[in-house]
Parts: sequence; structure tokens; C-alpha cells
Amino acid sequence: MTTANNQTVTDELRRWIIAQAEAGCRPEDVIAAMVRSGWDEDIALDALETTLRERLDAVAASRQPLPPGVPVPEPALEGSPAVVMADGHPVRILAAMRNPRVVVFGGLLSDDECDGLIDIARPRLVRSETVDNNTGGSEVNAARTSDGMFFERGETLLIARLEQRIAMLLQWPAVNGEGLQILRYRPGAEYRPHHDYFDPAHAGTATILKRGGQRVGSLVMYLNTPKAGGATTFPDVQLEVAPIKGNAVFFSYERAHASTRTLHGGAPVIEGEKWVATKWLREGVFT
Repeated sequence: MTTANNQTVTDELRRWIIAQAEAGCRPEDVIAAMVRSGWDEDIALDALETTLRERLDAVAASRQPLPPGVPVPEPALEGSPAVVMADGHPVRILAAMRNPRVVVFGGLLSDDECDGLIDIARPRLVRSETVDNNTGGSEVNAARTSDGMFFERGETLLIARLEQRIAMLLQWPAVNGEGLQILRYRPGAEYRPHHDYFDPAHAGTATILKRGGQRVGSLVMYLNTPKAGGATTFPDVQLEVAPIKGNAVFFSYERAHASTRTLHGGAPVIEGEKWVATKWLREGVFT
């Protein structure tokens, strides 16, 4: 978190705040110590409240029994290949992580395919929405400041071809995929860190799961390269994936739980625009 007067709340400071709390220090004493060190009092208070709230949430989550794991999409990376073939299309393996399961692909889409998706999506863009966890519907959310639209699965020959390529790459049936979503982020637009799975604790989740079960994987494809900013971030593991045209990042989550460490977000675009295509993958056939 970076403040208006350039005082940055670092991981080191968060660890110090937690250590003081666990040592029994009073909150007002922690704030006083930060102010004596040159921190603005309002910033110090916000840092204290945010850090301790996140710590309490993490402790509470760790005490809950984990939901059972389920099969997830997984590219064929046995033997650590540099390139894999997907429906006759060569895809480079740029990086891979096991926990969380993250794979960065190079050249998943051609330049022409990226441009084609943008061209057919542009006239249909509207303010992006997120799932309403209480009803299972959708709503505009301040955490997501982009424009977007959804294609029906197989809506055009281009989309059908890409969906087949994705299915072969991730070894997951095309019918288990939601319709392709296209998003445009203008300068300053972002998507704050979130999970893609549907939280079972929310009232609307049961309705959502009727259409193919839980989400188990996400593929974010970059349709252009913004001049600056716009990385896909994974805060739990301090990973950033640069948005490079034609590349993509895949991650899977075997259970609807923060233990998968798949918290992720779209960092603010600093200069230019960022266009992405997202494919969410379900347990079963998405209808």
C-alpha cells in the first residue's frame, strides 16, 4: 500500500506491527512509536488496523476445516518441456510454480488472434460487473474498474478455435469452460486482489454452482501490451506477471479456500490500455 505522501506500508512494517501486538503492546503505544519514527498518524492508524484485521482473518481461516480437493485442469508439463503443442499451435512455457499452481505461457495467441478478439468485443463493452455473492447474480463493484463483455461459448469461428486450443493445452473439456470474457482497462483502472472461486459461505453460491459446479481454474490472456503497469499480481506469493501481447497466465485451485494461495489482482494501468481475455473453468459442464 502506497500513501498519498509516499509513505509505503511494507511487509517488514506489517511483520513489526504483528510482533508488537503478539508481545502485548497496546495499540496506542504502537501508533505513538510509529509517529515518533516519522509516520503520519492517520497512515499509522490505517496500517495498524489493516494489518491486524488481515492477521485475524488469516488466523480464523486457518482454524476452519479445509473443504475436500477436486480434480483441476493441468497442462502436460512432465519432463519440463520448453514448448507444448495445443491443437497444432506451439505454446512456450515461460514459468511454472507448484504452490500455488501457476503457469505462464508464451505465444498462446497470435497477434492476429489478439487483434481479432479486440475488434469484435469493442462495440459490446460495458462497465464490468462481479458476482453478487448474496443472490448469485452480478453487480457493479468499485473493486473492478474496467469495461468488459462476455462471448457465448463457440460464438464465432475464432472463439471456437481458441477454446479448443485452451481445452487441449489445459487437458480440460471445452464444455466445462465459461464463455470467454474480454476486459479493457484504461489508465488508472485495476481489479483489486480477489479469489475466482465461489465462496461456499455466501448465500448466492448454491445458485451459481447449479451451472457447472465450482470454478477450478483461470486463464488470463493478454491481448495487447500496455505501455506501463497492469501486471497480474499474486500477493500471497509476491508474484507479478507482466501483460505481454499473446502471452497468458494460468492458475488452478483444487478447493474453494484461501489455502490455495490464488489471491490475485490486476495492478493499475499506468500508461496506455490493457486488454485481456479470461477463461474460467468449472468442475462440470457449464450451461
